[in-house]
Amino acid sequence: MRYQFDTLSARPMRDQPIRRFSSFFAAALTTIGLLISTPTIAADPVSKKPADLAKGKTTAATVCAACHMPDGNSVIAQNPILAGQHAAYLEKQLYNFKLKAGAKEPERNNAIMLGFASILSDEDIRNIAAFYAAQKANNASAKRKDLIVLGAKIYRSGLPEKGLPACAGCHSPNAAGIPAQFPRLAGQHPEYTEATLNNFRLGQRKNSAQMMTIAGKMTEAEIAAVSEYLASVR
Repeated sequence: MRYQFDTLSARPMRDQPIRRFSSFFAAALTTIGLLISTPTIAADPVSKKPADLAKGKTTAATVCAACHMPDGNSVIAQNPILAGQHAAYLEKQLYNFKLKAGAKEPERNNAIMLGFASILSDEDIRNIAAFYAAQKANNASAKRKDLIVLGAKIYRSGLPEKGLPACAGCHSPNAAGIPAQFPRLAGQHPEYTEATLNNFRLGQRKNSAQMMTIAGKMTEAEIAAVSEYLASVR
């Protein structure tokens, strides 16, 4: 029995239905020709409306200013400085504070921020984040300056003996961060940074598996040292 090679399926096919194959082959060529000659129409990308800084300023003054100050330069050490933070990171955190449909708790569980974030629309979040990102940060200062040397060592080089990577690898050598996952840490209140890292270490903050692992390898003393160092970075 003779065989003819099917150029479309790369399989030998029986020679008996030659006419059927010829018709199929011709139809296939016609289809390929149409695909080549017809331009592909891509789906429209999801558009994102530009942020309105003026609206962001107004909403921030109404919702956020009591804790973070109108320009995001919190003077309360337990509340982070938001001025100069990456907009994409701020947006992510605000969404993490919200309770998603079907979830038992938010990705980032904070009763106070849950209340505020819940009243913000997508547009509000986009505008607030962009407004704070555009503000100039008033950097905090280190309080326990004797810890800065150790903190600098951990931040820049990590602790290889403990499998602790250098913080600079993700947050950049000057602690400017990389949006949207890695926030700016330079000049942040050391009290806030220390509390945040300890929350990751203890599993009380869970919206970053990476940070939970890293902080879990650190002692309270090492966390304090890194926090003081970051407050001193300019």
